Amino acid sequence: MQNAAAFRPCPARPLVGRSPTRPLLPARPLRVSSAGAVAAAASTRCGAVGPRGLGHGLLPVSTDREGKAHQRPVACGAVGKAGKAEEEGGGFLKTLQLGAFFGLWYLFNIYFNIYNKQVLKVFPYPINITEVQFAVGAAVAVFMWISGILKRPKISGAQLVAILPLAIVHTMGNLFTNMSLGKVAVSFTHTIKAMEPFFSVVLSAIFLGELPTVWVGLSLLPIVGGVALASLTEASFNWAGFWSAMASNVTFQSRNVLSKKLMVKKEGQESLDNINLFSIITVMSFFLLAPVTFFTEGVKMTPTYLQSAGLNANQVLTRSLLAALCFHAYQQVSYMILAVVSPVTHSVGNCVKRVVVIVTSVLFFRTPVSPINSLGTAIALAGVFLYSQLKRLKPKPKTA
Repeated sequence: MQNAAAFRPCPARPLVGRSPTRPLLPARPLRVSSAGAVAAAASTRCGAVGPRGLGHGLLPVSTDREGKAHQRPVACGAVGKAGKAEEEGGGFLKTLQLGAFFGLWYLFNIYFNIYNKQVLKVFPYPINITEVQFAVGAAVAVFMWISGILKRPKISGAQLVAILPLAIVHTMGNLFTNMSLGKVAVSFTHTIKAMEPFFSVVLSAIFLGELPTVWVGLSLLPIVGGVALASLTEASFNWAGFWSAMASNVTFQSRNVLSKKLMVKKEGQESLDNINLFSIITVMSFFLLAPVTFFTEGVKMTPTYLQSAGLNANQVLTRSLLAALCFHAYQQVSYMILAVVSPVTHSVGNCVKRVVVIVTSVLFFRTPVSPINSLGTAIALAGVFLYSQLKRLKPKPKTA
């Protein structure tokens, strides 16, 4: 805050009445008695003085040669510094909150992959497991709507029809991911899923006519090369796990492309926020996968079946429930982060998340990893990071 000496008194001017020789008030010099008075005066808005300048004593009025009144500027350093300090404090809290969101995003993802893999090792029915995850997610979404934690969306029949393709590919994407996790190591599944940018570029070019820049196209080379190198040296490699992860990439990126192409707000319709959209998709996925589960694997996630299979029903059901809760939680937090950061920042965070999941799964499950395999994974993830950075520099997409 500025001290009292910073405010120099201005020459006093008498207020003149109709008779220029007789002032209405005697001229008195402006005095500031203490720093507290200055602070009190400085805390007022500079624009509080009226059009004639007859407001606060620190803003005297002088006339120019044409007789028009104008105000003399007064430094409002105290206000500026206080506002700046308040802004910095708010910025720190927002950064702290965002850091907590990222931490929860990574933590929920780590626990989801660990619990999910543990269940898939002893219970090789990925359709049942995926259906349980959708059931838990749907129950959480309905609870949040009923309790008022999440605003219940007003959705029309036309919007449901538009969301249906998204729900179909979302269901397939999660099912293929669980199929891959059941066949190969967690680290290898996530290495293959690092190819998501490749399929995003290809599908966007085909269906949206968005052509990538040369640099974005070149950034895909280390992604593809790194995944290929890691696949050649992967100890747990098998074709079922490999193609399931690839199919997961295709379906998830198809979901993103469809969301751009189909989810266009029409006049008179209420737009859906990301969390409500994800919740609706989860509920629809539960109903879509239910008949598929019944006619393929059958309903096997029951205590009776688990006990007859010689499994610890309590452990399997508990870890399945925890995996489902972590699955829904990390998706919710991911959308919350996307609401406050740019898509590029979110993409970089997703790349870092994949690194964290790969490292923690290798350490937890003691997955054997060769130096060549590690090099291929590192090259692929570096390519994903480079792709994320180049997308920021990408100009407006050219249409084919």
